[in-house]
Amino acid sequence: MIILTKLNGKEIMLNEDHIENVVSSPDTVVNMSNGNSYIVQESIADIMGKIVGFQRACHVRMRENPRES
Repeated sequence: MIILTKLNGKEIMLNEDHIENVVSSPDTVVNMSNGNSYIVQESIADIMGKIVGFQRACHVRMRENPRES
């Protein structure tokens, strides 16, 4: 899961596997597979970086602790 910041400054945690698409027009809108949409402060590049970082951390944990997966 990744943490993003709504326009009002509140942080939200989203499951990156359920992000359908992200659009910048000019605000960044994250559209989820369940139909919910969130306007966030982060750019598309920032969101991609958070997703890649989270997935990388998960893979490292799986390699370090194979019995937990």
